[in-house]
Amino acid sequence: MITDDVKQKPVEASIAFGCGRIQTGIFLSGAAPNGLLGLGMDAISVPTMSAKQGLASDSFSMCFGINGSGRIRFGDNGTAGQPETPFYVIDIHPTYNISVTQIAVGESVADLEFYAIWDSGTSFTYLNDPAYTQISKSFNSAIKDKRVTDNSDLPFEYCYTVSPNQTLNLTMKGGKQYNVIDPLVVFSDEEGNILFYCLGVVKSDDVNIIGQNFMTGYRIIFDREKNVLGWRESDCYNDEETSTLAISSSKSPAASPTIDPEATANNTSKIPSVTPDSVSPKLSSFTCAFIMVLSAIFAIV
Repeated sequence: MITDDVKQKPVEASIAFGCGRIQTGIFLSGAAPNGLLGLGMDAISVPTMSAKQGLASDSFSMCFGINGSGRIRFGDNGTAGQPETPFYVIDIHPTYNISVTQIAVGESVADLEFYAIWDSGTSFTYLNDPAYTQISKSFNSAIKDKRVTDNSDLPFEYCYTVSPNQTLNLTMKGGKQYNVIDPLVVFSDEEGNILFYCLGVVKSDDVNIIGQNFMTGYRIIFDREKNVLGWRESDCYNDEETSTLAISSSKSPAASPTIDPEATANNTSKIPSVTPDSVSPKLSSFTCAFIMVLSAIFAIV
């Protein structure tokens, strides 16, 4: 790890990475990851371990660039005045749950409250009814282009030959707006020619999950000390300065379970594949940062 300042000095950090040796179950049906980067709410997570060692505050951010690149910054509390919404933490299985109070698709606005897990380890967004129907039907009714119907091998119900020019906004608990920058999944042939576009939302029979595709173009702040989710639009390269908080010795709440591992986090796919292929305090003051390309499973949150 290195400090995220002008000097960028290396920092010795005792951090444990989980390595996969024997893959079983659902890991064999998609992608078998070589390991998991623990970013959940348990004390064994990387942010908590960093905070306990006095390296950074118990907060981190993940940035998802439109071009597929990204950044993880430990100790990042975001910026002053950033939009935020509180986490709704369930004691039995704590995860990064948030509450949505309103959905706006184009000019169609519906007051609809539901809880969802904010999970960067899931490539796409999974919603059950009534949220799924509200978004998909409103999205489709505003589009004049003919739907692609011969896509039974895909998990997406609403696909089009022309890129839909449609806005999708979520109002979070607390009243802040979250504009979904890139809700589409693009499918192309082996030569790279675009075949069709799909609304990247899958109907769920179980939990609601806000997946990585809804996070594209944002720096997402997981502030575990304030117990809030924050966000700012970002290209992941020219991030503004981050605010700092004093390091807390308080313990974080239990592990965030993996909900649905995906084969890839890229929103562009080839047919016939089913799954589309700041300164925080230390002893003085710094942020521990990782910079990496978003690949198969970027992180389990």
